[in-house]
Amino acid sequence: MSQAIALKMPDIMNTADGNERRVGVEIELSGLGYLQLVELVGKLLGGEAKPESRYVSKLQTPLGDFIIELDSDPIKDLDLADERLPESIRELGGQAMEVIDAAAEMIVPLEIVSPPVKFSDLNQIETLVEELRKAGALGSREAIYFAFGLQLNPELPDLKPATLIRYYQAFAVLYDWLKARHQLDISRKLTPYIEPWSSRYTDLLVADGYEPDQRQMMVDYLEYNPTRNRALDLLPLFAHLDKPLLDQYVEDPRIKSRPTLHYRLPDCDIDNPKWHFSSVWNDWVVVEQLANHAEDLSELRALFRESRKISLHNLTHSWQETSENWLESKGYV
Repeated sequence: MSQAIALKMPDIMNTADGNERRVGVEIELSGLGYLQLVELVGKLLGGEAKPESRYVSKLQTPLGDFIIELDSDPIKDLDLADERLPESIRELGGQAMEVIDAAAEMIVPLEIVSPPVKFSDLNQIETLVEELRKAGALGSREAIYFAFGLQLNPELPDLKPATLIRYYQAFAVLYDWLKARHQLDISRKLTPYIEPWSSRYTDLLVADGYEPDQRQMMVDYLEYNPTRNRALDLLPLFAHLDKPLLDQYVEDPRIKSRPTLHYRLPDCDIDNPKWHFSSVWNDWVVVEQLANHAEDLSELRALFRESRKISLHNLTHSWQETSENWLESKGYV
């Protein structure tokens, strides 16, 4: 097993009000039974589990409340003892549920949803992932029907439009590089959940002089990306900023309002001994650093715009290769 590399931290660790920034983490996996996972996470994080329904448990820990669940609403809500069902079905009850449980745990991901965790406490998430691997957790590469992700919900330093635009721009120009590093599994590549932003929106975003106010920023994005299914999903942030405006374009009860980005791109490759939580986090920190170094961001945006033009160089050099070389030359990686 390769040694996990140290977790890097961005230059900006606090929000505008002086509190340490936090990040929510969502981990999808298989290979462990639901009750086994609840018990193991509770042991590792020092938490006490409280069942909320058949396949949802809240785990109260020193870091906050974790949710552990089977990521399938129909199965979580299934009740074969419901008096509305025919007696013949209800008589099968326990036996039928045992079969359903066994099948569900084979093909439906289990999910660990963390509370907002301080950046400086992320070493505990790194340890959790390593221990789950040792216990037999499986990730995307284990089967063609697995498309498990590790998602990050990083709190932003502030919510000024200029700050948000810098983060969007940094992600846009680094998308190909990030995907090459963390979108390895074919099952995940074939899902619609992690699509890039509209090409027309990206061109608008990286143009010189793009300085919209909050409303125009949201409208521009939503005109081209009215969906949750993006590698960097902005809808939770928009629900926090201006839900009535968001509702004009997308109404979806799954959108949860929060002052964060929703980074959905990476696989959860947890059974790969060369993969670590730090692998995902440290590459996100590259986005953070680029977003907060104006001159570098301007330079890479200019290179990105040039890469969109038809030329011999662009026909023989991919943007992923160009951006990777630039990041190395600047010491980002």
